[in-house]
This record gives sequence, C-alpha cells and structure tokens, in this order.
Amino acid sequence: MAQKPSIPKGTRDFNPEQVAKRNYIFNTIRSAFETFGFQPIETPSFENSDTLMGKYGDEGDRLIFKILNSGDYLAKANEQAYTEKDSLKLTSSISEKALRYDLTVPFARYVVQHQNEIEFPFKRYQIQPVWRADRPQKGRFREFFQCDADVVGSKSLWQEVEFIQLYDTVFSALKLDGVTIKINNRKILSGIAEVIGASDKLIDFTVALDKLDKIGEEKVKEEMRSKGISDAGISKLQPLFSLSGTFESQIESLKGILNTSEEGQKGIEELAFINSAITELGLKTATLQLDVTLARGLNYYTGAIFEVSAPAKVKMGSIGGGGRYDDLTGIFGMKDVSGVGISFGLDRIYLVLEELGLFPETVNKNIDVLFINFGDNEALFSLKAIKQLRSQGVNAELYPDAAKMKKQMNHANKRAIPFVVLVGDQEIESNTYTLKNMISGEQDKVSLETLIAQTKK
Repeated sequence: MAQKPSIPKGTRDFNPEQVAKRNYIFNTIRSAFETFGFQPIETPSFENSDTLMGKYGDEGDRLIFKILNSGDYLAKANEQAYTEKDSLKLTSSISEKALRYDLTVPFARYVVQHQNEIEFPFKRYQIQPVWRADRPQKGRFREFFQCDADVVGSKSLWQEVEFIQLYDTVFSALKLDGVTIKINNRKILSGIAEVIGASDKLIDFTVALDKLDKIGEEKVKEEMRSKGISDAGISKLQPLFSLSGTFESQIESLKGILNTSEEGQKGIEELAFINSAITELGLKTATLQLDVTLARGLNYYTGAIFEVSAPAKVKMGSIGGGGRYDDLTGIFGMKDVSGVGISFGLDRIYLVLEELGLFPETVNKNIDVLFINFGDNEALFSLKAIKQLRSQGVNAELYPDAAKMKKQMNHANKRAIPFVVLVGDQEIESNTYTLKNMISGEQDKVSLETLIAQTKK
C-alpha cells in the first residue's frame, strides 16, 4: 500500500500564486534595504550547536531543532546520561549541529569570523529561512523566513531612528497603513528591576513582563512571584501596568519612577532622543509608540527594543521586531562592538496583506500568451515568434503537445492566460498570426509587430 504523502506540522507547501505573493513582499523589503544602504549576506541553514545554545534564554534553547550526528550517533552517546534519561547531557553527546533559530546570532558569528574583511560600520541584510520547534498555530510556524537588517560597529542612536524610518518605508510601500512600531529600552527594564530590588532576576522579570498583553496583569504577577520577586517589589510595579498616554507623557512618568536608577535614566534619555528625531522627521503611515512592558525575552538586547504590530483591525501577533545589542559579538570573543537590528516577519505580513486584500492584482505574473500546438511545422513557426516575444518582455509559451484544440483552450482558461495564438497553414503562408483575446472572445489575424504590441504589458 502506497504511503500517504504528508509534511511535518508547522511547515507548508507554496503554490505558484503564493510564491508570487511572497516574492512581492521579499522584493519590497529588499528594495528598501538596499535604498537604506544595507548589503546582502547569507549564512548556512545549520550552525554548530555551541554557536546557538545559550544565546536565547532557556525558552529559546528548548525551541532549537537539534541535528543528530551522522552515522551511528549513539556510539559516542553519554552512557550515564542515556541511562539516567538526562536529555540535556545526552543531546550534547549525540548532536553537534542545530538548525538556526534566527539570523542574528549567526550574523554575530559571521562578523567575528570575517572581521578582517568587513568595513565597519557594517550594514547587512539577510533574507533566509529559520526553524523553531514551536507549537504551530495561526501565524506561527516551525519553518519560516526572516528578513533582517543590522548595523554593527556604531553606537549612534541615529541608527535606531533609521530603522524606524525603514519599517515605515516598507509598510507604506506594502500599503499596510496603521502599523504601530512599539519601542522600549532594556536600560529602562534594568532600572525598574533595580528599583524593585530584583536586579539579579532581570531575565525572569522581563520574560514575565513581556507576557502582559497575552496573559494579563494578575498572571504576570503570579509568574513574578514564582520566580522569587517579592510582593513589595511587585507593588512598586503597579504604575507600569496602567502607564498610558502620549510618548512624552509616559517619558515624564518614567522619570519619576526611575529617579533613583542611573541606568534607567540613561534609557529614558535614549528614548527621548529617538522620539524627538522621529517627531521632527515624521513618518508616512506608521505610528511610534512607547511600551514599557515590551521586553522580548532574549538575552542579548541592551538598549532599544522594537516590536511592530499590525493594524488594530487584524488579530495577529507581532510582524517585526528587533533591538540594540552592545555585546552580542562578545560571546564569540570580539568585544566592544555595538550593533542594532530589526527583523520582518514575512509569513505574518503575508497573512495580514491577504486578510486585508492588499496584494496588487498584478502580483501574479502569468503567461501573457499561449500558442496552440497543431503539429511540428506549426510549433516551429510559433517558437520563432515566441523567441521574439520573449525578447520584448512578453511571457509566452507553446503548448507542448499537439492535443485536441478544446484541451489546449481549456488549459489557457484554467491558467487565466489572456491571449491565445493560433497558427495553421494559412498563417504560415501569409506570415501572420491569429490572436484571440480570451477575455473578450475577439480574434484577428495580425503581424508579428502587432502581436508584440497587443500582448506586451
């Protein structure tokens, strides 16, 4: 019995229409990247495990796909770990490689490995797939593309300003109005942790705070208590849970909350600078919003943190994010190299554009004209014309088999091909072509020049 074909959960096949729409997003993002001066690189789909592990926090590490060693991978397995069913110790002995979890850590590895070839500041973009052993749901997949842009070798806050403009440029080009670019600063989170006496639990604190919009205030407090944060400290957080208003008014409130934290005050100054610049420069369609609960539970952000939300009428998770990482390359031995980067969530952007009907009608670049095949002589005559059409930018093809006319015409209809060309003995003798408009049903005998003119878009 033949095996029923299937694919792993959290992965997808893409038909020609879907690929065309994805390419539309890719090309829009790529064009903006290059306009802003970013250069492309690519890295392997899998890295050495020690490159990735320990860079994303405990939650991230659990979502990394490990690759079993080639051959008899159990031959070198840690016998004690195997006997005790200690999966962490066992994994390290049977798996030396892993699929990349994101593009940022591989980029940091790339920068350190190629530092003598790179001109700093280095602006790179990367559009490649990543993998996460996550629970599949709407907008969340186990295999998906990330579209990243990063700058390393500059501590200037003007980079953050440019990234906000870059987000605005891309989403405006995609006609996705009403996007919100949320921003926070890790220094503010560190300052808050300091004020509530939980500096040693910064990661636990930020991971819990980051879930506020998902699980609510009380559940966040419960999680913080479970991590050892005192009720007295949690009570000092109360103003944060209800912080609202304009960017400027929230900044003023934070100044009061963080007046005893030097680190927190630095974060406030950085946010105020970025907001002032964006206010002066203006955005096309996006809105910049301060969100002090935005934490993004990753270990490497040290300054600004970004997260992009789709328009309010669409129920979707973040469609982009990023931040400043002052010490990311330090994990590979290259100290004092500051970087900042953002990522676009292609798959979620696709779902949002689809839901709102924002893909252009012309995004599906189809065949413009199909030549009906009546036999070898007619096919050869047709292919000479097809060669000329293609040289003029017309997408043209010959039906490969001399099948029944009805079958070939049905093929054109099913593929929504707007023009069909019929070539028989009369057309060959007169060096003409019968051009049929499949939408109007009209057909005329035309010269090659007219054929090109009428089918060229």
